[in-house]
Amino acid sequence: MKSALTKKEKSWIMYDWANSVYATIMMAAIFPVYFTGLVNRTGAAGDAWWSAGTAVAMVITAVLSPIAGAVADYAGHKKKLFVFFLVLGTAATLLCAVFGTWQVMLVFTVLSRIGFSTSVMLYDSFLPDVTTPERMDHVSGLGFAFGYIGGSTIPFVASIALIQFGGRFGIDGTAAVKISLLITALWWAGFSIPFLKNVTQVHSVEKPERAVVKTTFAAIACAATKIFRYKPLFFFIVAYFFYIDGVGTIINMSTSYGETLGLNAVGMITALLVTQLVAFPCAILFAKLSGRFGSLRMLFGAVVLYLGISGVGFVMGFGLETGLFDKDTALVLFWVLAVLVGMVQGGIQAVSRSHFAKLVPPENAGEFFGFFDVFGKFASVMGPALYAVVRTATGRSSFAILSIALLFIAALAVFAAKGKIMNGNAPMGN
Repeated sequence: MKSALTKKEKSWIMYDWANSVYATIMMAAIFPVYFTGLVNRTGAAGDAWWSAGTAVAMVITAVLSPIAGAVADYAGHKKKLFVFFLVLGTAATLLCAVFGTWQVMLVFTVLSRIGFSTSVMLYDSFLPDVTTPERMDHVSGLGFAFGYIGGSTIPFVASIALIQFGGRFGIDGTAAVKISLLITALWWAGFSIPFLKNVTQVHSVEKPERAVVKTTFAAIACAATKIFRYKPLFFFIVAYFFYIDGVGTIINMSTSYGETLGLNAVGMITALLVTQLVAFPCAILFAKLSGRFGSLRMLFGAVVLYLGISGVGFVMGFGLETGLFDKDTALVLFWVLAVLVGMVQGGIQAVSRSHFAKLVPPENAGEFFGFFDVFGKFASVMGPALYAVVRTATGRSSFAILSIALLFIAALAVFAAKGKIMNGNAPMGN
C-alpha cells in the first residue's frame, strides 16, 4: 500500500489540475470553434489560420524545449524558467479575452501555447525532484487523473453552461467565450500557487562561470548522444514517438471525424465529457497496475487497446459510409470509443512520463525532458498528415482513421523486437 502523499507530491499534482483547463478550453473545445467562426466571418479561412498558428507554436516550442530543459538543470534555474512560461501562458490567455481582432488574438494564442507547452515540459522534469523512482508511476498517474476531473471537466462544464444559457442573463456568445477564457487564465494561475510555494529543484548541475550558452548546447549534444547510446531509453523513445502520435491524433480528430460522418454534435460533446470522467479513476488504476506488472507491460497493453480503438473507429465510419447501420448506431459506437479512450488515455500518458523519468539521471532531468517534449511535438505532425493523405487518396474517412493503426503497429513492433533490451528500469546514470 502506498504511503500518504507528501506536500511536495500533492503540490506537484495540483499543476496538472491547474493547466488541464487550457488544454480543454483553449486547445480543444471552445476557443478553436469561436476563433474559426470569427475568422470565417471576415472571408478568410479560419481553420487554415488556426492550423498555421498551432504549427508555428509547435515548431517554436520544439526548438525551445531542449534549450530550456538544459538551462533548467543549472542550480536555481528550473523554477525561474517555469514561472516565466507560466506567466507567459496565463497572461497571453487573458489577453485573448481582451482583444477582439482575430489577428491579435492569434498572436496571443501562439504565445499562450508556447507558455503552456514549455511550462508542462518543465513541470514534468520536476517529477524526480518531488518523489522517488518507486512512487513515480503512482504520483504521475494521480497528476493526470486530477487533471481530468479538475481542469478538463469542472470549468469546461461551467463554460458550456455559460454559452448555452448565458443569453437568458444578457450574455451573448462572444461574451460567454471571453468569460471562459478569463476562467481559464484564473483557474490555471490560481491552482498553480501550491506548486510555486512548495515544489523546489532538488537535483541540479552546477552553473558554469563562463560560456553559459556554449555549455548549454554542449549539454544538449551530450544528452542526445546518451539517448542514442543507452538502448532501453532509445528504444522506448522510438516506441513513444509512434504511439503518442497515434494517441494524439485520435484525441484531436475524434469530433472532426464524427462531424464528417454527420453524428450529433451534442451527443459527441457529452461523450467526450464521459471520457474525462472515466479517465479519472482509470489513470489511477493504470498507475497501480504498472507498479504490480511493470510500466512497459502496461504501456504495451495500452497500445494494443488503442489498436482496437482504431478498429472500432473504422467499423463506425465504414458502417455509415456503406449503409450497414444508421447514425444512431454509429453514435453508440462513438460512446463506446469515448469510454475505451478514457480507460487508457490518462494512463498511457502518465506512465510514459514516469517511466521516462525513471530512466534518466535526475540532475539532468530538464534537458532529457526537453528531448522527450521534442519527440512528442514532432510526432504530432505524422498522424494528422497520414490521416489527410489517406482521406484524400481514398475519399473515405473510415480508411483514414484506420491508417492511424499503423502507428500503433509500429510501436508494438519496437516493443516486441526489443523487449529483452527494454526490460529494466535501471537509470542510465551519468
